Amino acid sequence: MATKAINKVIYGNKTLIDLTADTVAADKVLSGYTFHAPDGTIQTGTSTYDVDSSAVTANNSEVLSGKTFAKAGNILTGTMPNIGAQTGTISTKNQSVTISAGYHDGSGSVSISATEQAQIIAENIKQGVSILGVQGSYTGSELIHATSANVTPSTAAQTILPTDLGEFNYISQINVAPITYSEVENNAGGLTASIAAA
Repeated sequence: MATKAINKVIYGNKTLIDLTADTVAADKVLSGYTFHAPDGTIQTGTSTYDVDSSAVTANNSEVLSGKTFAKAGNILTGTMPNIGAQTGTISTKNQSVTISAGYHDGSGSVSISATEQAQIIAENIKQGVSILGVQGSYTGSELIHATSANVTPSTAAQTILPTDLGEFNYISQINVAPITYSEVENNAGGLTASIAAA
């Protein structure tokens, strides 16, 4: 008959050792350490936990996808997507770039498109106005070109419109040709007045 281990010691009327109510088990004791089981036998722990993870507050979505972590004694796997380097460009005033949820490696960037950057120059911005750090130099006179129009008098009404200006921006003056007037003696002893108009 095998000898049983002692798990309870009573000296007189006093209990010195009582392991019978213990609930410890090998998987609750760190691997390599020995302990007395409730039956009094000496056993070796099997737990490989090297930290108390009960205070861990991370969730799967906060840990990079494919990476594992311990929480409350469990090994969990992260689900956070690895975005890497997210880039984008802005081409209009009200445009915004949506940053995807997930892990970013810090090398991503968002910038104004090259086409728009080429147009944000001093010559295109009113003098005294600064846009995105570029101080304007345009005063309004450099690119405005005026032209004139010629009108020949007529017995009919005429409407002068600023049409077909081409490279010009507006009509600065209208030139009206003079009406020709002449007087010639007639047979009745008077003068015949002539007014030439188109």
